[in-house]
Amino acid sequence: MLKIDNVDLFYGASQALKHVSFTAELGQVACVMGRNGVGKTSLLRAVAGQHPIRSGQILWDGTEISKQPAYERAKNGIAYVPQGRDVFSQLTVLENLKTGFSVLPRAERKIPDEIYELFPVLHKMLKRRGGDLSGGQQQQLAIARALVTRPKLLILDEPTEGIQPSIIKDIQKVIALLRDRGEMAILLVEQYFDFARALADNYAVMDRGEIVLAGAGSEMEEDKVRGYIAV
Repeated sequence: MLKIDNVDLFYGASQALKHVSFTAELGQVACVMGRNGVGKTSLLRAVAGQHPIRSGQILWDGTEISKQPAYERAKNGIAYVPQGRDVFSQLTVLENLKTGFSVLPRAERKIPDEIYELFPVLHKMLKRRGGDLSGGQQQQLAIARALVTRPKLLILDEPTEGIQPSIIKDIQKVIALLRDRGEMAILLVEQYFDFARALADNYAVMDRGEIVLAGAGSEMEEDKVRGYIAV
């Protein structure tokens, strides 16, 4: 579904991505790992349309999307949950969820019951403001808001960051369930090794803007990977 081919990305004169190639397929979790500052978030921003690439291609379902603006990519089924979650702190949980309606046709602007089945805590907090939720609850809200858009590609940037272990397990179960349904591709950036290994169908490890290790998740070598993600 998603093919990243030989992508270069710059911030001014500084090169953040160097000849990066990677794929994310329907019904699979593609995981990108690495230390802070090696280009992981830049890669996700490039796919989501939040930063232009200098060269290379980004193909979504066979169509070149490198020139598409972010809102067009969202309409075409790409949903991005950024690092830090970015929920609207002054809006209620329900209002946050409804912001996902912006990319949907009017007839489809409703919150599926499944959202509350996946994240039951949100149903209990619909009238609570996003800024009053815990970090783990905000992360669940951010993922739920992305799912409201009915994505075919779900992009998650470090969903375990600052989250308590019990909610990490809940999020892991949700990602696995979404993957196993085979209806979407999932592109996951993560530094928590055990979480990544449990979910990844294929993986890539980045260092200084380049992919230095890649392969099937089942063949991930812990010592080599940890050597690149340990601080």
